[in-house]
Amino acid sequence: IDSLTWLKAMAWDLRSNIEDEIDRALTAGSIPPERVEQLYPEYRYDERPPIVADGYLPQGPAPELVGTDGSTLGSSGLTALTAAASAIASVPPIVGTGEGVGSNSWVVDGSRTESGAPMLANDPHLAPAMPSIWYQMGLHCRTVTQACPFDVTGFSFSSLPGIVLGHNDRIAWGFTNLGPDVTDLFLEQVEGDLYRVGDGWRPMDTRTETIRVAGGDDVTITVRSTRHGPLLSDHSSELRDVGESAPVDDSDAPAPAGEDAPPLAHEYAVALRWTALEPGRTADALFMLNAARDWESFREAAAMFEVPAQNVVYADVDGNIGYQAPGKIPVREAGDGRWPVPGWTGEYDWLGYIPFEALPSVLNPDEGYLVTANQPVTSPEYQFLLTADFDYGQRAKRIHDLLAEAGTLDAEAMLAVQMDSRNPMAEILVPHLLVLGDLGPYYGDGLDLLRDWDYSQTPDSAAAAYFNAVWRNLLRLTFHDELPDTQWPAGGDRWFDVVERLLAEPDDPFWDDVDTVEVETRDQILRTAAREARDDLTRRQGKDPENWAWGRLHALTLTEQTVGDSGIGLIEALFNRGPIEVGGGSAIVQANGWFAMDGYETSWVPSMRMVVDLGNLDNSRWIDLTGVSGHPYHEHYGDQTELWRTGQSLPMRSSEASVRGAATETQLLVPPTDQ
Repeated sequence: IDSLTWLKAMAWDLRSNIEDEIDRALTAGSIPPERVEQLYPEYRYDERPPIVADGYLPQGPAPELVGTDGSTLGSSGLTALTAAASAIASVPPIVGTGEGVGSNSWVVDGSRTESGAPMLANDPHLAPAMPSIWYQMGLHCRTVTQACPFDVTGFSFSSLPGIVLGHNDRIAWGFTNLGPDVTDLFLEQVEGDLYRVGDGWRPMDTRTETIRVAGGDDVTITVRSTRHGPLLSDHSSELRDVGESAPVDDSDAPAPAGEDAPPLAHEYAVALRWTALEPGRTADALFMLNAARDWESFREAAAMFEVPAQNVVYADVDGNIGYQAPGKIPVREAGDGRWPVPGWTGEYDWLGYIPFEALPSVLNPDEGYLVTANQPVTSPEYQFLLTADFDYGQRAKRIHDLLAEAGTLDAEAMLAVQMDSRNPMAEILVPHLLVLGDLGPYYGDGLDLLRDWDYSQTPDSAAAAYFNAVWRNLLRLTFHDELPDTQWPAGGDRWFDVVERLLAEPDDPFWDDVDTVEVETRDQILRTAAREARDDLTRRQGKDPENWAWGRLHALTLTEQTVGDSGIGLIEALFNRGPIEVGGGSAIVQANGWFAMDGYETSWVPSMRMVVDLGNLDNSRWIDLTGVSGHPYHEHYGDQTELWRTGQSLPMRSSEASVRGAATETQLLVPPTDQ
């Protein structure tokens, strides 16, 4: 039960666009809807390729939808396809999986590698943890049989048996978050424990849950559910605000109980429909994946992987590479899942799920490589709607460019791509900053750093420190005056595209500070941001720009999750590690991300890195964020962190000879003879 619960927790952590739904609804209370849409610009399919090109999409008529009750739906279910197509046509394709939680993975075939065999790279981006969320391990049956099918090496979660990411003796696989829209927020009209359905009212399902608290009293909560799921607004003030400000017409609401009933209070609740609240078999999929032998058995395992839906890249010792999108992904009667919708009408309900055979998949593409970095899986030509919120594709495009430019790849070259720290926003914004004119000898010092900068955000870069200070102040000056503080820009991929478009419109209303009498323009805001960035860095790192460093500004602290926040300095010094000077940033391949509204500190990281060489599995490389021990006095508590920080790696040994040859200690567990 603990293992299954951990899978559920991971599903919640990677729950696609629920934050975007909330943000859009709340932001619409402050600015008009058309200006909200300005903050979610169209995806540039012509510049940033999706994972699966149109030529590899499933062809022919759509298969029957899998019903939400497990049955299949007939031709009436095709209404959802029309609704999805209509939604795509009427609403610009928009992407963004949430600010920062993502990953990189790619796979290249033997035509591009030194060994002549495929290679696979993966680095999932998650919040930093001490000890690491991952555990490096091998699981090898002495003799691989149907009864004992495992000969696998890779990364596991501390609570799960088997390998989550890695390879066996035949195949390798990696994950990035697909980010399909598997959560919908339904606005429910409620009166007490009744909720509206069409022209009538139904009683909610109600149950109590008791949460046992270590060292404290039990906490009992009441969970109320409608036909769409539990009422999150009963337990979340933010979601309650969404309900109270819902832009819907309820003038036709019936009385809850006959002519003598009191008038409606026009209250709303917010219910969550989420695929992970339904039974699933993802745990079975992991075991099947560990034992898969080829593309067909790999896809059989992927078909069981329901939530959290992942982009899965594949390579095997026979020279094949591939991609598969798995997951239980809903098809809606209407709408695209971008906004909370009224639950009483039934017009936005789920009709069923996309059949696995209709999910995007490709084997051995002509390009010789596949890249997944949370960008859209397909173009709008795909017959189903996966989601309207993906990453904006800056990381994916950079990886595509680096692979296309690369010569013959080996493990070190693949690791070098993972460490690429070029900032795509700098390429766009720096030219605007350099034509601002003379800011004077003091304020111009920062701009001087940018003149010969190559846009790489290495830990020792003074230019990167100054640029990101400008970026943070630019976001504050441009958006904080009009957006609620809960929707202030985090500064990642979506905001790169938003600001790029605004830079082309010097008089856009967003540039104006609504709290002043003067109407500000783009160049005024840029000049102010440049000056305030100089003052910010002077306070933090001194007056001399040559002494500035991005790594000191953007440091990472690894905090142990039990007593690391105890407030007792001696205990925290024992359990925690850092600050650690790191490079990279948000929407950068080296994804050491940060939240601009909070500060410069690193908030999410590549939680591990892995490169698998299918030509010789013992030539594979890996590195963890911390180490494989949870004991602070142990030599392996944090012994990989410096290697991780500097882009180095360790041998990912898997063959028996390689493992035994490198072993320093062996532990043998022997079952009791009387059992």
